[in-house]
Amino acid sequence: MRLLLAGLLVAAAVIVGLIVNAHDPNVLFAAAAPLFGDWQPHVGPGTPAAILIASLVVAKGPELAQHRRALLIAYVASVAWTFSLAMIDGWGRFVTRLTTEDEYLHEVPGFIDLTTFAARIPDFQPDSWTTHVAGHPPGALLTFVALDRIGLGGGAAASIFCVLAGALATVAIPKAINNNAVLPFLVLFPGAVWVGASADGMFMGVAAVGIYLLTRWPLLGGIVLGWCIFLSYGLVLLAPLALVAARRRVGWAVVGAGAVVAAFALAGFWWYEGYELVKLRYYQGIGDVRPYWYWAWANLAALALVIGPAAIWGLRKDRWVLAAAIAILAADLSGLSKAETERIWLPFAIWLLAGTAKLDKRWLTAQAITALAVNHLVLTNW
Repeated sequence: MRLLLAGLLVAAAVIVGLIVNAHDPNVLFAAAAPLFGDWQPHVGPGTPAAILIASLVVAKGPELAQHRRALLIAYVASVAWTFSLAMIDGWGRFVTRLTTEDEYLHEVPGFIDLTTFAARIPDFQPDSWTTHVAGHPPGALLTFVALDRIGLGGGAAASIFCVLAGALATVAIPKAINNNAVLPFLVLFPGAVWVGASADGMFMGVAAVGIYLLTRWPLLGGIVLGWCIFLSYGLVLLAPLALVAARRRVGWAVVGAGAVVAAFALAGFWWYEGYELVKLRYYQGIGDVRPYWYWAWANLAALALVIGPAAIWGLRKDRWVLAAAIAILAADLSGLSKAETERIWLPFAIWLLAGTAKLDKRWLTAQAITALAVNHLVLTNW
C-alpha cells in the first residue's frame, strides 16, 4: 500500500507540475517538477558503466556486505556509482555544476574574511553574495576557498571533492547503526543522482560522519556537527538524529558544537544573524513566488524518487528512520524548502535507508532502476 501511495503521489506531482508549467512556467520555477531540471530523455558516456555497476551490486552486494573489507568495497562502489550517473550527463556538465554565477566558486576569488559576510546576504546590493553563498552560512564557501588555496581550484576539483565526501555516508551510516546489511542499498542510493555534483552531496557525507562520531566520541562528533550547521542552516535539523546517536552523552556534543559556533563568532559571523538575513534573501527571490500549496506535498514526491522504493517499503519503527522523518517533516513544514529538496534534503533522506537491512536483491534492482530512470529522463540541474 505504501508503494502505491508513493507512486500516486509522484504521478500527481508530475501531472500537476505539467499543468501549472503549461499555464505559466514562472510559477513553480521547475520545468520537470517535482524535480528541478528539464524533461530531456538522453543517454551518455556513463550509461553503460552505470548499468554495469548496478548489475554487479545487485548480484554481489549482499554477499560483499559480509566481507571483512566491506566498508572499503562499498565506498569505492558508491563513488563509482555516483560518477557513472554523473557521466550520463557528460564530463562537461559535471565540472561546471558548481561554477555558474549562482554557485560557490563564483565568489571564491574575491573572498577575504567573515567580517562582512552577513551584511552581504540580502539581495539588491552592489556586493550581494551570489545565490548559493547568500543562502548558506560561510562554511560551504570556506571549504571551496580552502581547496582553491591549496591548488585544487576550479569546477573539476570541486565536483570530484563533493562526490568523494558524499560517499562517506555509505560507510558512516552502517557504522552508526551497527548493521552492514544496508551497505548495498546505500551504494545504489538513488539520491546519488544529486550527489554528483552538488555541495549538498558533500554536506550529506560530512553530516553522516558527524552522526557516526557521536555514537563513539561525542565531543568530536559535536565538533563535526557544529561545522555542519555552518555548511547549511537547515542542518540544524540534524538534531533528532544527533539525539539518537549521542543518547546520554549529549552534553559533550553540545560542548563540541558550541566551540565551533564560538570560533565563527570570534571570526566575525554570528549564526543566528545569518539565519534571519537568509530568510529575508529567500523571499527576495523565487522563494516568494513558488507556491507552498504545491511544494508542501510535491517535495515528498521528490523525496520518494530520492530514497527509492526499497526505502519506502522498508519504512518502519526504527529510531534512525523516525529521527530522519522528523527532520524532513520539520523542513517541509517550514516553508523554506520549496523545491530542490532532492538535493537539499540529502543529509536527512539517506538515513531513511536504515530500514532496508532485511530486504532482498529484488529491492536493489528497484533502487537501480529508479536512479537510472530519473537520470536518463530528466536533465537535472545538479
